[in-house]
Amino acid sequence: MYGEHLEKARAPLYEAMVAHHDKKSVSLHVPGHKSGQGLLEEGNAFLQSVMSIDYTEITGLDDLHHPEGVIKEAEQLAAACFGAEETYFLIGGSTVGNLAMIGAVCQRDDLILVQRNVHKSVIHALMLAGAQAVFLAPEVDLETGAATCLHIEDVRRALELYPTAKALFITNPTYYGVGTELKPFADLLHETGKLLLVDEAHGAHFGFHEKVPASALWQGADAVVQSTHKMLTAMTMGAMLHVQGPRIDRKAIQRLLALFQSSSPSYPIMASLDLARKRMHTEGHAWLEQGLQIMKEFREGVEALQRFRYYPQTYSELSGRRVVETRDPFKIAIYDPNRRISGAELKDRLEAAGCFVEMTDGYLVLLVFSPATRREDMLHVLHVLSNICLDIKDDKQELQAPISNIIKLPTYARISSPIPFDHRTVFQATTRVVNMEEAIGKRSGDMVIPYPPGIPYLYPGEIITVSVAEALVFLASQGIRFQGTHFGQTYKLTIYTDHEGTS
Repeated sequence: MYGEHLEKARAPLYEAMVAHHDKKSVSLHVPGHKSGQGLLEEGNAFLQSVMSIDYTEITGLDDLHHPEGVIKEAEQLAAACFGAEETYFLIGGSTVGNLAMIGAVCQRDDLILVQRNVHKSVIHALMLAGAQAVFLAPEVDLETGAATCLHIEDVRRALELYPTAKALFITNPTYYGVGTELKPFADLLHETGKLLLVDEAHGAHFGFHEKVPASALWQGADAVVQSTHKMLTAMTMGAMLHVQGPRIDRKAIQRLLALFQSSSPSYPIMASLDLARKRMHTEGHAWLEQGLQIMKEFREGVEALQRFRYYPQTYSELSGRRVVETRDPFKIAIYDPNRRISGAELKDRLEAAGCFVEMTDGYLVLLVFSPATRREDMLHVLHVLSNICLDIKDDKQELQAPISNIIKLPTYARISSPIPFDHRTVFQATTRVVNMEEAIGKRSGDMVIPYPPGIPYLYPGEIITVSVAEALVFLASQGIRFQGTHFGQTYKLTIYTDHEGTS
């Protein structure tokens, strides 16, 4: 294993920061709050402690953009822990890692295969690189209409159609925690010298317990980004980019990270990455086991209510193919199959009782637990769900016909034609705002993103189809928020005026 000589019980960066704090030195450097001395009194209770170690690149604390000391050691420990050859700390979330991965692989006009339901940062990376994307549509869960995972036969066919593709970019697991076994994908791509790039933002805990899925690194991916803050214990925006093997250009990765990351990186975020790694390195299996027992109890409690069903199905009845091979036991997406209560209403009722969920897409409600979830919190959620079930049972509307609130996922081609991306074209094109009816058949002038989860339904330049329009109307009617567009308030879309044809 990489880095066996390193002391996994250490947190070198965090320890160096604490040691500097204990010196009670005079700060003649940024930041201006001077270890929290300039903080308003009202902020002391929550911000004083973290500000007291909010340092910069001073002697003994190393430099993220040219690590030679404690940051380098912390990154080496992270690589050893997560199974990489090299690991880079990210203080801008997985977004920065996605930008760097695609930028390191794709030059202008290069072709790359991309899973359709990727995060918006992947599209931004394509725009910056000036690359062309061939989008591969994921399978769809028939009951909910939600996207699941790619099928390897679609990847194989896409490689036959577009042999010049540099890599496959895949999201695994999805926002909902479902995924597929990646080793067959890695083997297929490596046979022809291509790369497997994985957005594993929601899977930083993968590979640390036999009851959670294997990590993308252990299955052969060339580069993997993980949001250490999503499911582990790093601060928000704390993430890691892991690389291995000879195919990825590591110098390019380093140059791009220097370009995209702040020249004033957050030391508290980096310290939290160091400590999150230490926890997984020293007690990861036991910590996950504790959380998994809590999740087992929660699932049994939900099943006893006999009201909600879990997403997703294992097979697609439309294609007859297996669409889900792995599931994150800490992600619980529930819905009422009888449709007596919509996802939006279930979310509102949970939050009224103090249980704030990750998101709803109008049908599913996503509950994100983690190994850090306390049993008493889990029991409170279960109690609230039980009360909601009682309320529904006593509601006279139970006798009415169930409403239809299945997700209206747009219909996309399984393998698209190459779509060019260029940020200059996107930002310089002439656009106008039109009603939905007029927009159909035209090219979108916006990236239309229901958020969360931040997965675009429309890309700039993409044809607006009837199925996309219907899906957007449904989501807006359910109170879903949008980024990149004013659609949610106006039901109007932006189109290119110089590209209004349908070809």
